[in-house]
Amino acid sequence: MKNIFSKTSSSKVIQILLVEDEKIIALNLKESLESLGYAVPAIATSGEKAIQKATQLRPDLVLMDIRLKGKLDGIQAAQEIWERLQIPVIYVTGHSDQGTLARAKITAPFGYILKPVNEQGLSVAIEIALQRYEREQLLTAILRGMGDGAIVIDTQKRIQFLNSVAESLTGWQLSEARDRPLTEVFQLVDEQTQQPLENFVTPALQEGIIVYLEDPILLVSKNGTTIPIADSIAPIRDNKGVISGAVVLFRDITQRRMAEERNLALERARHLELQMAELQRLDQLKDDFLSTVSHELRTPLSNIKIAVRLLETVLDQKGLLGSETRSDSGAMVRYLTILRDQCNQELKLVNDLLDMRSLEAETYPLELTAIDLQTLIPHIVDNFHDRAQAKQQTFQVRLPPDLPPLVSDKSSLSRIVSELLNNACKYTPTGEQIEITAHSLPREAFSLGDAEPSSTLGGIHITVSNSGVEIPPAELARIFDPFYRVPNNNPWKQGGTGLGLALARKLVTTLQGTLEVTSDCGWTRFAIAIPTLEGLVQEVDNDDT
Repeated sequence: MKNIFSKTSSSKVIQILLVEDEKIIALNLKESLESLGYAVPAIATSGEKAIQKATQLRPDLVLMDIRLKGKLDGIQAAQEIWERLQIPVIYVTGHSDQGTLARAKITAPFGYILKPVNEQGLSVAIEIALQRYEREQLLTAILRGMGDGAIVIDTQKRIQFLNSVAESLTGWQLSEARDRPLTEVFQLVDEQTQQPLENFVTPALQEGIIVYLEDPILLVSKNGTTIPIADSIAPIRDNKGVISGAVVLFRDITQRRMAEERNLALERARHLELQMAELQRLDQLKDDFLSTVSHELRTPLSNIKIAVRLLETVLDQKGLLGSETRSDSGAMVRYLTILRDQCNQELKLVNDLLDMRSLEAETYPLELTAIDLQTLIPHIVDNFHDRAQAKQQTFQVRLPPDLPPLVSDKSSLSRIVSELLNNACKYTPTGEQIEITAHSLPREAFSLGDAEPSSTLGGIHITVSNSGVEIPPAELARIFDPFYRVPNNNPWKQGGTGLGLALARKLVTTLQGTLEVTSDCGWTRFAIAIPTLEGLVQEVDNDDT
């Protein structure tokens, strides 16, 4: 296969600048080079002139004698030419001592030729140098054109090359980064621990393996900013397979991470949509179930209630109820009472479930009217006097004489107060007190959106309190949950549907009020705040006229 890097593969004649301060040797070398098909555009006799001619002529190669007269020797001139012009240099010298070779090696020349020079050795050295230079230029062009950052280091982990992407990401220019330790320019830290990564290129240099750094890795740039990167390190080998350095390839993965986060967010959104759809389906099933069950239960329960009433009438007409002559008369009365009470309990549960469903769906009907609390509250309390007396509980109602009317839904407010009084009667021990108080509230006590406060409109604050029992602090937040009962209380002993307090809070919320509970010092207090809305007052006034 034809060597694409040989001088015979191109019509261009290779231009070689000859640097030699001994005239006879210079002429002999020129003659040899021309006989091999190379062109010698000039001969320089000093380091300074070599730099000048190289800058002027831009030859393909420089053949440089190490020992030159003047301020600069061949090694210094070669280094200057390479750094300025990137022109490959071959040293020609009659000295092979270790000191000279060590100095020459630092400049990374493209070859050595020992004097006296023969044409065959000269030709081989030039061809090898040109091929190496072509390969390095090709590699440099590839690295410069890469979309990834690329850093080339030697075996001492010192930087020899950065492409433009690496310059941009690290904040270092090649001119200032060359020969610096890699870790000074290319600082990596673990994103989670924020600890610096050390010796990450060692396996590539010592074992000759490709190293892949796992996420999450951050690159700390020169100005201190951090960039998430993906990174790999591969060894570089010379023609003999010996490791001569390594190349570090890395890329900014900020956009990739953002895309991954967007995909995750979309996936979460889709998952939430599915969950929401499933919840809506289950909610609809629940509503359908409640509607069906409530209808199916209400009809037979109503029939049972009618049947019990008819049975009581028939038994009473036949003198079987309350008869002093029949021993089973009292038992029949007791059984009928149990049957009637349980039927009423089940009907109340069905009605409570339907009301809860209506409140949750925000379809609960409201009929606004001006409510006289001086009349309503005592009327509600009267319904609980018999129960309170049976348990020897003391009822106290404290209402100020100037209590203003409240524009709200009378049925809902009555239900709220009744549920709280029912709860108080159930849990207040024998001989303890139940109190209900009320007073007016200014408009400023309520937060009603963006409406401006008014000194003439406000609301009512009602408190239902009972003594002798406290609710544990851990349970206060849960007592408004449907069917929840405070532990260590016998639910069968107390009775009820378990929906009373939940319904009360839902109704208060529907009336744009608040219901809060406190329990300490032997007292439990339920505080209701219900507002009057200005627009609703106007509606009620218009209806009254």
